[in-house]
Amino acid sequence: MELTKNFEHTKAEQQWYQHWLDKGYFNSTPDDREPYTIVIPPPNVTGVLHMGHCLNNTIQDILVRRARMMGKNACWVPGTDHASIATEAKVVQMLRERGITKSSLSREEFLKYAWEWKEKYGGIILQQLKKLGCSLDWSRTTFTMDPDYYQSVINVFIDLYNKGYIYRGKRMINWDVRAKTALSDEEVIRKETHQKLYFLKYTIDQGDGQAASSDFITIATVRPETIMGDTAVCVHPHDDRYKHMHGKFVFVPLINRRIPVITDEYVTMDFGTGALKVTPAHDMNDYQLGQKHNLEVIDIFNDDGTLNESAQVFVGDDRLDARKKIVKELEEKGYLVKTEDYTSEVGYSERTDAVVEPRLSLQWWVDMKKIAGPALDAVVDDEIKFYPGKFKNLYKHWMENIRDWCISRQLWWGHRIPAWYAPDGRFVVTATREDAFKQLNADTKAAPITIDDVTQDEDCLDTWFSSWLWPFEVFKGYSDPGNKDVNYYYPTNTLVTAPEIIFFWVARMIMAGYEFKGQKPFSEVYFTGIVRDKTGRKMSKQFGNSPDLLEMIEKDGADAVRFGIMISSPAGNDLMWDQAGNEQGKFFINKMWNALRLVGLWKERQGIGNRESGIGSRPPKHGDGGESGIGNRELGSARRSEAEGVDNARRSETKEGDFAVRWFESRLNEVRDEVEKSYRDFRLSEALKTIYSLIWDDFCSWYLEWAKPGFDQPIDPAVYEKTVEFFEQLLQLLHPFMPFITEEIFHQLKDRTDDITIKSFPLYDAVDKTILENGSLLKETITAIRDARNKNQLKPKDSIHLHIQTDTQEKYQAIEAILVKQVNASEISYTNVIVPNTINIVVQKDKFYIETTTVLDTASQKEQLIKDLDYQKGFLASVDKKLSNERFVQNAKAEVVEVEKKKKADAESKIKSIEESLAALANV
Repeated sequence: MELTKNFEHTKAEQQWYQHWLDKGYFNSTPDDREPYTIVIPPPNVTGVLHMGHCLNNTIQDILVRRARMMGKNACWVPGTDHASIATEAKVVQMLRERGITKSSLSREEFLKYAWEWKEKYGGIILQQLKKLGCSLDWSRTTFTMDPDYYQSVINVFIDLYNKGYIYRGKRMINWDVRAKTALSDEEVIRKETHQKLYFLKYTIDQGDGQAASSDFITIATVRPETIMGDTAVCVHPHDDRYKHMHGKFVFVPLINRRIPVITDEYVTMDFGTGALKVTPAHDMNDYQLGQKHNLEVIDIFNDDGTLNESAQVFVGDDRLDARKKIVKELEEKGYLVKTEDYTSEVGYSERTDAVVEPRLSLQWWVDMKKIAGPALDAVVDDEIKFYPGKFKNLYKHWMENIRDWCISRQLWWGHRIPAWYAPDGRFVVTATREDAFKQLNADTKAAPITIDDVTQDEDCLDTWFSSWLWPFEVFKGYSDPGNKDVNYYYPTNTLVTAPEIIFFWVARMIMAGYEFKGQKPFSEVYFTGIVRDKTGRKMSKQFGNSPDLLEMIEKDGADAVRFGIMISSPAGNDLMWDQAGNEQGKFFINKMWNALRLVGLWKERQGIGNRESGIGSRPPKHGDGGESGIGNRELGSARRSEAEGVDNARRSETKEGDFAVRWFESRLNEVRDEVEKSYRDFRLSEALKTIYSLIWDDFCSWYLEWAKPGFDQPIDPAVYEKTVEFFEQLLQLLHPFMPFITEEIFHQLKDRTDDITIKSFPLYDAVDKTILENGSLLKETITAIRDARNKNQLKPKDSIHLHIQTDTQEKYQAIEAILVKQVNASEISYTNVIVPNTINIVVQKDKFYIETTTVLDTASQKEQLIKDLDYQKGFLASVDKKLSNERFVQNAKAEVVEVEKKKKADAESKIKSIEESLAALANV
């Protein structure tokens, strides 16, 4: 079938993904192979594919596809998280559109609507991952509220409670006024926020319960809307300004509540006025002060952030609206001294972006210090390795200063807390109402109750309390311990995730792994960077700077999108994404497609080759110098003419192909080793760049040119077969990154029944450094001569006679056949003297004289040589500076110093050659 002009990505993506599914390539069951397991960070059931998902899941797919091609039993488990806060918000919005309020429904009625929403929209993101080419085992798709998973979460809660690791207590929490639920510390995003600092007068009690407006203390606050909850003013005990205030009372502005002046070293004397308003119900630190000094706690906010009756003023107003009104009234009544611009960190809900309200609340907590130890040791001791390693210290600091985890949420969608209450407030923790009834009635000192008196806790558990079980419960490792799947796949191998959930999820999964399985959940964690736009802003719908990923895939193709995100993704660092990356990917695909078209033309041009040329056999050993039939030692030059006949031309073509094949075979093996090292260090972007350069430059731009037969000449069948073999191996290297184009070209190269997605990597032989050096010399020489031809306006069809002045003639004899063709030289000869009336260039230490019948511009030659001389002198000066630095010479490795010395010697030799060439031109 004739090839299309361009790669048709839409057709190929649909065809090959369905083919892979039909073949069951992504499915995994335990066998005798080495397992390689990744569990997907479960996206929210509300989610749709965005650039962060693109990066994270492309990386996972690369690792899984590579493992599959290495012969491992690769298992990538998909699934979604029920996302309590986000999903409940979506359901409430859906109900609102139908004219229904949540408050009008029972819990059971609301959950029916929630499941309806989930069934309709909850799997969208998983279907979108297929468009990206992700090779997940779809038969293992898990949802955090699947029946077995749900029961495991409940049983884990009960187990931890019975161990004394979970408790119920009234403490300060982070309150999301929009979602109307508690948040853990990790769900609060601290943002630098521009605010106003308000300086307010608190008038002093004169001893008779009366306030004198002329006698006051000034406090500074950014939250004037909370003054109605003040129960003290605090000053530092050693602050001379306020020693006369110790033991006195002041009045809260607007409401005239009489509150004490207390002293505590907690106060910072040089901040604001040195006097602090204490609001125990609405500030974490104030609450601690209130506990210490037995202060009254007055909560002035409702669940939705509006002022309640305890505020006395502006009741029912939103706290932020009330702030404006309060400031205006404070100013009108003479309480406002001044305002200043002020910048500080403010907590925002990670889920709703609402300003978080500190609040005293009765919640359920996990005592984290009781379970954190093994998880800390595992990372510190490198039992679990972090990539990049910089996150290890961040993790260590957080774990060493860990705080208790608030796990209750005031929501209906989620895992309902298995706590059961009697009418008198007694409670038990157990799985069922029946068990709770028995336990509550077992207390003979309490009044007997009926089972209908027993009520379950209204709250559900933090979403992360279910997802911390993910690595083992996707294999039913808790609900069905010891089953063959969990025994085979757990611990998993690699976790790929974003650093912003290192505490939300990564740390907690490690804790759960050791607590419930006695093992680590994974061996290594790769932290991706944040995807940012060209200006450095995080990509998000909020900023309107995040492209529609599905539209990009439709337009550019999944391979180009994967290429674009990975080529700009340095390991563990944020990446600046640009549409240009997709364009580069499309150009790359087009380059490979054109290479396929060229190789396809060669198929019909196979002629009688030299089967004794050694092509297809083992590369020569190190030190062979490419002597196995390469070059023309007997002649000492590559003088080619029509008179030598077709046989000689064919021998030359064979020699060209022989060298090209041996060079590329070594280059391919060299790069495969580099790519393996990049994989081991999770430098996937570097691996892609290396493969990209190998295909674009070494294979397409050099090898195919060197191996290409002359006009109307046949190609040696052995060279053709090796070319196809090389192409296949290149496609294998690239396949994990760009699966669709590689599978398509793999099948277009020749008829076959196997598929690249499961084709094992071939073994590779040692690298021949000598032939690689000869290949580098050949590329450098061709480039230099072509540049010289262009600068001297020699047309490509103009033939030249090339004279080479060198001490290592044998190196050039090994590459003569290709060099002649590539630079259009009628002949090559070697000389020990300057050849007059020629174009002079220097390559490495050698001088080249290009003889042509065209009249030469010696002035231009001199100008170029002077530029080259200036550059080399500048380079030599920089090397000399480094070598004259005693600290560098003493501290650098010996091999590094030797490299610098070699650079110096090479530069000096090149300078000498250029100066000799300039001297020769001066005599022209």
